[in-house]
Amino acid sequence: MKSLKFKIMLTTDFDYNLPNELIAQKPAEPRDSARLMVVDKDGRTIEHHHFFDIVNYLQSGDLLVWNNSKVFKARLRGIVELDESTDGLKKQFTTGKILNAVPVEIFLVRPMENLGVWKVLAKPGRKLRLGMKVRFADDFICEIMFKEKDGTILVQFNEDDMSVRAKANKYGEVPTPPYVKVNEPSEELSERYQTVYAKHEGSVAAPTAGFHFTPELIQKLKDKGVQFAEVTLHVGLGTFLPVKSEKVEEHKMHSEWVELTAKNADLINSAKAEGRRVVAVGTTTVRTLEGIVKEFGKLKPYTGDINLFILPGFDLKIVDTLITNFHLPKSTLLMLVAAFMGDREFTLKCYEEAVRGEYRFYSFGDAMLIK
Repeated sequence: MKSLKFKIMLTTDFDYNLPNELIAQKPAEPRDSARLMVVDKDGRTIEHHHFFDIVNYLQSGDLLVWNNSKVFKARLRGIVELDESTDGLKKQFTTGKILNAVPVEIFLVRPMENLGVWKVLAKPGRKLRLGMKVRFADDFICEIMFKEKDGTILVQFNEDDMSVRAKANKYGEVPTPPYVKVNEPSEELSERYQTVYAKHEGSVAAPTAGFHFTPELIQKLKDKGVQFAEVTLHVGLGTFLPVKSEKVEEHKMHSEWVELTAKNADLINSAKAEGRRVVAVGTTTVRTLEGIVKEFGKLKPYTGDINLFILPGFDLKIVDTLITNFHLPKSTLLMLVAAFMGDREFTLKCYEEAVRGEYRFYSFGDAMLIK
């Protein structure tokens, strides 16, 4: 794979102009009717198709690897109850009006090692104080425990992590991205904001490259001889954090929990040993596989955290072909795509072509196949 190294990479090097009207507000129906840009990164060619045409670009023996993580309802709306002990804080939440309860939005990011402790984002986070309790329902309450320097907060629930997720799914909302302005019922949106093969609950955002697969399309690929493997990466806080540093190398990635089972590691290692293509569905799959190899020098079964920032010049060891959506300007995901493509300028040329062709962008948008 050709790679291009920069002495200094600036965040602005990964910028492009995107009209707001091209940001997809809902997924294509049916899912596999989304458009597909097919890119030959070595030949520098671009073709325009639909996602169901991917059957023509995958071949018998290819190993398709996807992320089976499932989104849960991580956005919670609650109230901080103010009594005599917090009377002095009332004015911090109000503009002169005295209220007995203040609305707060809590976004569950990930559970910590201590039972019932979660890392969260909060709004208004700056006004919350240690010891405050946020009530989401009569049987669902958390206490503010610690405020991190990066703006995240640690909260304590009086139940285990599985119970927290269960109650979040009962009382919470699907954490769709802020650029999606939806007017759908929560249950309908919850179904649409999942892949059809989602299994293991834990993500706060969907691995969206997989949105385009349908059961019928998956069966067609199997009938053609395409093989399948899976990883689990619970998409976390890093998905929502923009790159604020001027130099991209100074951006701090957040760790994400991943799992690669022995069965799936064997499938992938066998494909590599036999010279068959490993096709990654989404950047989360790339980060999982390449992160494990980066950590251990080989692909092996693993359960734990991965913290990998893939930039142009990174030497990918496992992934041969990538299926991905169109990502935000100046995002770490766009930088990963440029690394896979081996050419930042050609990557941006593909994006400019997508804008000219009025492709749909971001989570509910269209797809790219980079081979």
